[in-house]
Amino acid sequence: MVLIPDLLVSDLLDTSAMTAIIVCNNGTVVFINKTYLDVLGKKKEEVVGKNVGDITPESRTLTVLRTGKAIVGYNWSVNGYNMIACALPIIKDGKVVACFAYSLFMDIWDAKDLVNNLMSELNMYRDEVRNLYSARHGFSEIIGQARNIQDMKFMAQKAALHPSITVLVTGESGTGKELFAHAIHKASSRSRMPFIRVNCAAIPENLLEAELFGYEEGAFTGSRKGGNPGKFELANGGTIFLDEIGEMSTSMQSKLLVFLQEKEFERLGSNHPIRVNVRIIAATNRNLEEMITQQKFREDLYYRLNVLTLDIPPLRNRIEDIPLLVNYLITKLNIDLKTNVVSMSDEALDLLSKYNWPGNIRELVNALQRAMLLADMGNYNIINAKHLYFLKINLDNVNLSLSSTKTLKMQLRCYEKQILSKVLEETNYNKRKTASILDVDLSSLYKKIKQYGLQPDDA
Repeated sequence: MVLIPDLLVSDLLDTSAMTAIIVCNNGTVVFINKTYLDVLGKKKEEVVGKNVGDITPESRTLTVLRTGKAIVGYNWSVNGYNMIACALPIIKDGKVVACFAYSLFMDIWDAKDLVNNLMSELNMYRDEVRNLYSARHGFSEIIGQARNIQDMKFMAQKAALHPSITVLVTGESGTGKELFAHAIHKASSRSRMPFIRVNCAAIPENLLEAELFGYEEGAFTGSRKGGNPGKFELANGGTIFLDEIGEMSTSMQSKLLVFLQEKEFERLGSNHPIRVNVRIIAATNRNLEEMITQQKFREDLYYRLNVLTLDIPPLRNRIEDIPLLVNYLITKLNIDLKTNVVSMSDEALDLLSKYNWPGNIRELVNALQRAMLLADMGNYNIINAKHLYFLKINLDNVNLSLSSTKTLKMQLRCYEKQILSKVLEETNYNKRKTASILDVDLSSLYKKIKQYGLQPDDA
């Protein structure tokens, strides 16, 4: 039995705000303070020297004595008193010789204050996590009346009603694949649970497994103390969006296939399986069927992912949606850019309809941002054709007022002069802004202005 200096301990632990008990390694109580005796309704001689299991059968001290591991911050209820308790091992020469357990003893008002404070902090952290791992976009943000985009939207809405179906979203870069993934999750019964995005192309191959499945402490050099949960663990109950899945290595594809089959995984460095309930939405701009023939993508994984496929059409295949998209985006971008653009001229819309849009919706957003800034700098509230000079549209579609009798060199100079003149006018002849917009050196710009005689009085 461990000998405890009773007077010393009682001096330290004799407080009405805390209960305290010390149990030696055979389970015998060797010390208990007065506050704990009052809570138990017992006298000292009824407790000291007795087995703790006979005094409080659910005592955590026996677990600590058996495992040698501390148990911290658990709820402890005795005779109607609710307390927050800790049980700590006392170790000597590498062996557990006793356990010291204590708990904060509070009246009902203190307990209410503590609960209220804890709930307030819990709600704050829950909101932060929800904002970090939540879907930000809904189906109302998928704009378009073209038949092809309406068909995809209808299929996606149906997929949202079946929260266990795996969805594969294909399409060119910039078509809005991630937007569809967000919308499916947000409209599903999983909407209150996490939505976690993983870009498979952005994470090095040797780190992707740890990122997806997590790891235990010491699993590899540099691993975090205590280990780390993976994205599948964090997404439990919700949705995980695997973007650019076509960039995943074949070895990682095999591990993902095992998860899809078993619905469980093991952290790196662990042999303990973890089972989760997660819906997978995968996306790619690559041709997975072609990759299968090249043995770069597993056929069995493809069929596991390809339960429902959404093939998002490129913008050039739904040109009729450009006016709707422009009106929607102008309203949204005005807030971000702090501009006051209200619309786009018919001539400008006609130019957009003649462009091929290799970057799809993403490129349209970038083009509108640039055009809106140009218009705003010139105090225009309507985007005109001249604000879209930077789009590489066929010269046949742009009225350059050029003569067919001029040489190519002369016509290119004429075209260059027109562009410089327009941008200088829009920037009120601010040379630095003009150079920045046209992406040319300031010294080169001055030479061109002098060469073409584009001084303010001449413009």
